Amino acid sequence: MFTELKRILSREGLLQQALNDSHTMLRKDWTMFNAAMKSLRESETAEVDIDIDSMDIEINKFERGVRKKVITHLAVNDVADLNIGLVLINIVIDIERIGDYTKNIVTLAQNHPGKLAIPFPEWERDVKEVETAISRHFGVLIESMEKSDKSLAESLLDEMWKVKKICSKYVAATLKLDSSDIKVADAVAIALYFRYLKRIAGHLMNIATSVVNPFHKIGYRKQVPVDEP
Repeated sequence: MFTELKRILSREGLLQQALNDSHTMLRKDWTMFNAAMKSLRESETAEVDIDIDSMDIEINKFERGVRKKVITHLAVNDVADLNIGLVLINIVIDIERIGDYTKNIVTLAQNHPGKLAIPFPEWERDVKEVETAISRHFGVLIESMEKSDKSLAESLLDEMWKVKKICSKYVAATLKLDSSDIKVADAVAIALYFRYLKRIAGHLMNIATSVVNPFHKIGYRKQVPVDEP
């Protein structure tokens, strides 16, 4: 899809602007995610070093702006560009939702007593792996979109699929914890955090499929062998 987009950018100013705006939105999401993660996992007071609410408002404005630019372009240009316009409108929804989930993480930090330290070494190791993978793949996604690089997008899909499986595993495991093993507040926070991480990974995957798939298959990963997770 993005290879097709690059072919028409030289004559489609509004679509170029809309694409640039989507990259800006993703970078803001990336900044928000790292700040939210730090607030929950490293700060005893849920301190956030950026204005999350203001950035979320900016992302919402960008989303509306992308829609307006795409619709304006399609109203006065060739219908052949409809496919690309629909792709851009589709992916900014996922980008906006990532911003919402980062706000959820900040809210979780504000309501959890102190920083969230997971008392089980294996769990702590895996959550750090998930956090690192998600943060790194914001950059992978932006690069894959800018270069129309399918291999990068496919690598993201593979990695985020693994992240989602890890998150699902620990959401289920949290439900089986005994109250003697962990404080109730910590158990609730851990389950919610893994759920939010899973949803962010899912939205990154949805966006990446726009680089790999035709429009009607956006949001769907290719079939994987039955022995894969």
